[in-house]
Amino acid sequence: MTEPAELSSLIDGAPVDTGGQLLERTDPAHVDQVVSRVRLGDERTFAHAAALAHAAQPDWAAVPAPVRGVAIHDLANILTANKEALSQLVTREIGKPYTESLGEVQEAIDTCIYFAAEGRRLHGMTVPSEMPDKELFTYRKPVGTMAVITAGNFPVAVPSWYLVPALLAGNTVVWKPAEYTPAIADAFARCVRAAGIPDSALQLVFCDGPTTSEGLESALAAGHLQKVGFTGSSEVGRSIAARCGRHLVSPTLELGGKNPLVVMPDAPLDVAVEGALFSGFGTAGQRCTSLGVAIVHSSVHEEFLSRFTTAVEQAAIGDPTQDVLYGPMIDERFDARFTAWLDKLEPHHRTSGSSALGRITSSNPREGFVGDPDAGLYQHPVIVDGVTMDDTIYQEETFGPIAPVTSFDTFDEALTLANGHGYGLSASIYTTRPEHAFNFRSGVSAGMVSVNNSTSGAEAHLPFGGNGRSGTGGRLSGHWVLDQVTTWQSMNWDFSGKLQKAQMDVDAPEADHDFRL
Repeated sequence: MTEPAELSSLIDGAPVDTGGQLLERTDPAHVDQVVSRVRLGDERTFAHAAALAHAAQPDWAAVPAPVRGVAIHDLANILTANKEALSQLVTREIGKPYTESLGEVQEAIDTCIYFAAEGRRLHGMTVPSEMPDKELFTYRKPVGTMAVITAGNFPVAVPSWYLVPALLAGNTVVWKPAEYTPAIADAFARCVRAAGIPDSALQLVFCDGPTTSEGLESALAAGHLQKVGFTGSSEVGRSIAARCGRHLVSPTLELGGKNPLVVMPDAPLDVAVEGALFSGFGTAGQRCTSLGVAIVHSSVHEEFLSRFTTAVEQAAIGDPTQDVLYGPMIDERFDARFTAWLDKLEPHHRTSGSSALGRITSSNPREGFVGDPDAGLYQHPVIVDGVTMDDTIYQEETFGPIAPVTSFDTFDEALTLANGHGYGLSASIYTTRPEHAFNFRSGVSAGMVSVNNSTSGAEAHLPFGGNGRSGTGGRLSGHWVLDQVTTWQSMNWDFSGKLQKAQMDVDAPEADHDFRL
């Protein structure tokens, strides 16, 4: 196997030698194999990238929006031509099953296809004036320079949700990807450059969390950032929101989830089980939209649990290059964090889905495991029944292959359980009755609702985002994200030849309020 090259931040398209820590990234499915090496930058690297991006923004914004759209269209073609290579890299660097990796890259392609046309649809409006000989207009303007900080569980799709519309709208971007996905980030950035987007418009910075925080503060204080986009934990999101608030900069936060999946007594149980299986264990539960808690009506609880347990026990787990439900944990930090979650299980919890708990190894095996269990960071799947609202596992995001289950008797109880943790990202209900579906939609706090579908899954033309502990209400994807990457500017043009003062000089007809028939 060829030794991976040493990667580093790309500032104005050129690699920079920061002299920082050299981080080796191993394949989580084969921890003895090095996939990538990256030289991390420091606070000055981030701040310098922001200064350059800020200086370059007016020139990029001056490029007509339809022309910027052509570059995004070319990016779609480049990603399509490199879809297999990018997908293989995703599977090697984070251990995502190859079929999921293909779907993730396709999501980025779909995002490009959608926004290529938006270059011709950055519509404003003409608005009627209350004054004669006066016209009113509205325009979308780029916010300026954005810092985009993304997690590594969707290292191609999620960055595309920020970068593509931001660049299309005329912004420049400083992108700080997860430090444990450097090869994917470098490859994606090179695809952007190949599409004809100027090197200065996308600055790629590799650094760790504390350094990012310091660099962000410096760039905000210097006035070089007008927007910050972040995907990650709710805890870090709070910190970023506070930092942005001190500088009157608006953040876009896509945070964690504790996504409920409600199973009504009239639910199609086979479909509900299939949805719970994918929601709970796809990507080894390492999605912000993963199943948080299955809320099952007491009349079908035992039958659902029995079918769900059987489905989990029979699911193929292991080598992500094979046809498996899920592969390894993305990184050692998530593996350790999930192991710690298992220690928080309560005595009243019933576990199923696997004959063992914890790391899958030859000494702690899983029947039917695909590949070498000792090679990677594999965790047994676990279903936890008997969960209550007082349990930590109900209240906090787990980010691993674990599916909490609880029961309810009335619809109002189901809604209370669906909302009680304070997250509001995604929610799902399984039912054949329209009144259940629509009452759930109106009562649940989630920003995204599925009926007879999983809690996971997004399309490029549908808004993505949550409320409460899951975000501040901004949305990614579709034309809704344009409100995150642009600001509205209004213009009034008075050609009357005199000063007309709105609300003061309006000559409105007088009504006869004493009129009676």
